[in-house]
Amino acid sequence: MVKEIQLRITLKEEEQPDILVFKSALKLDIDKSDITGVKILRKSIDARKPKIFFNYKVAVYIKEAVPKNSEYIFNYKDVSKAKPIHIIGFGPAGMYAALRCIELGFKPIVLERGKNVQDRRRDLKAINQDHFVNEDSNYCFGEGGAGTYSDGKLYTRSLKRGDVRRIFENLVFHGATNQILVDAHPHIGTNKLPKVVQNIRENILKYGGEIYFQTRVVDFRIKNNKIQAIQLQNGDEMMANRVILATGHSARDIYYLLHKKQIALKAKSFAMGVRVEHPQHIIDRIQYHCLGERHELLPAASYGLVQQVNERGVYSFCMCPGGFIVPAATANGEVVVNGMSPSKRNNLYANSGIVVEINAEQDLRKYEQFGVLKGLEYQKNLERLAFTAGGRSQVAPAQRLTDFVEGRLSNTLNDTSYQPGLNPAPLHSLLPKLIGSRLRKGFEAFGQKMKGYYTEEANIVGVESRTSSPVNIPRKDNLEHIEIEGLFPCGEGGGYAGGIISAAMDGERCAEAAVVGL
Repeated sequence: MVKEIQLRITLKEEEQPDILVFKSALKLDIDKSDITGVKILRKSIDARKPKIFFNYKVAVYIKEAVPKNSEYIFNYKDVSKAKPIHIIGFGPAGMYAALRCIELGFKPIVLERGKNVQDRRRDLKAINQDHFVNEDSNYCFGEGGAGTYSDGKLYTRSLKRGDVRRIFENLVFHGATNQILVDAHPHIGTNKLPKVVQNIRENILKYGGEIYFQTRVVDFRIKNNKIQAIQLQNGDEMMANRVILATGHSARDIYYLLHKKQIALKAKSFAMGVRVEHPQHIIDRIQYHCLGERHELLPAASYGLVQQVNERGVYSFCMCPGGFIVPAATANGEVVVNGMSPSKRNNLYANSGIVVEINAEQDLRKYEQFGVLKGLEYQKNLERLAFTAGGRSQVAPAQRLTDFVEGRLSNTLNDTSYQPGLNPAPLHSLLPKLIGSRLRKGFEAFGQKMKGYYTEEANIVGVESRTSSPVNIPRKDNLEHIEIEGLFPCGEGGGYAGGIISAAMDGERCAEAAVVGL
């Protein structure tokens, strides 16, 4: 017999061995010797009040063995001689599209402009130390996409887009910790995710798929509104009749290419702002109601904040407890910041994007000359402004949080995790009013919601501009582009995902759609 129950465990109880068995027996009114195992299905922390609880959802096995195997079977088969599906981009959407193609009996041929996870490291070092951005290999481009070296957060609200559990189980199958199956806000960590990504690559190759790194797509040959071939930067051409376009939200050259070829695009709403960084102990103190260091059983505290300001949402995005701020530019002459955390989340700082909703129809009228690419041009202008304000390198413009809200230049800045360094800048006047004025009011409201959040010990760092794509590549109900037969826009770059898990699910769906009729 198996019973699913909810348990609430105090911090003191959490220290005790076999507490879940004891509490389960108590709740079910049975002898604990009858319990053969307790399987954790979900775990979260309730820290809303000074007395902290761990909330567990568990399956209690009574006189019955606990199953050890996953309920999911990933049926990979040799596809070395099967019909091909071409996939452009090897981030979460591209990786999961390739894996799904193999399960369905088709051969994925992956074209990735960046390098593999090992070789990417040198280019990331060059950004941080030499302030040089390799436009094909950086924090956004390369094996695994942006998520590989920017945290690996797996939380998603996209529960209706596909089988979320299947994506998690597949990550575990490829080497991720099974803890991601139970945590309410699962996270792999930027130090461990590259190995998982490498395992996925090796599995694709093992079963006959092909992956080409440092292979940038520069054009498509289209005849009668149907994909015929893919043209590469080195002059080669690959014949293709099914193409999954999974290039991510920062592959601007692809948007320009499609626009130039008069292939339908749409402007979409997105969000932009700054990244705020606090000492982690401040966030711990606020969230866990503690005066000193947090309890050893508690992870670095996170937060989620949202406030409506002048009919636009101001909200936290990609919150990284115990993390680092990283330079996420994809071209020289721009400054973009993002956040990441190692698996242990044991760095001294907490950072989060704090961004403002940008309505493509109402907020970008000055950019109408750029048509469907107006949001992209708005992004670029703000990134160039940050580059200039930072000192024309990867040094980022920054300000103490209180100075930003109160409208004064910071003479000094707090220490930071951002390796290229910070330069004091009047972000309160440099940011467009659309963003800056709302951020200032938003931060004031956040200070009321989290006492101690609004402090001169926090820096704001600019700019957080790559939260999502400002362009949508429209597709039909069968996930094919509305005009071009054989082209399947996918993931964040198409405007159909907002993170690792939703992109992976969309990759699987596009693979399933692309093989129809082959």
